[in-house]
Amino acid sequence: MTLQTYAGVAPYITKDGSEIRELMHPSVHGNRAQSLAEATILPGCKTELHRHAITEELYHITAGTGLMTLGQEHFPVRPGDTICIPPGTPHCIEATGEAPLKLLCCCSPAYDHADTELLQG
Repeated sequence: MTLQTYAGVAPYITKDGSEIRELMHPSVHGNRAQSLAEATILPGCKTELHRHAITEELYHITAGTGLMTLGQEHFPVRPGDTICIPPGTPHCIEATGEAPLKLLCCCSPAYDHADTELLQG
């Protein structure tokens, strides 16, 4: 399938605690090398600190404001910002504004729950 409508994707909660809509994933849509999802983090909430041994992620902020933890770095993020998360790098993101934080997450290779290791915060 090459077209996926937003309304046709049911959200679910991932291991790190964010609400995800898997917009394009090889196991569902037949693409090969990556996945694309929209994550929503409610105001005052944050994802669990975690890392992926194999997957490289790109986060693109589309709404809200947040605080990104990437390895030892901590920095604010807002709509239009894009963050590269190399494999093996501990990371989490917190919604700091009054509105939900929304981001697009591109994973290569495609997202796999087995590649998510939760870490002690």
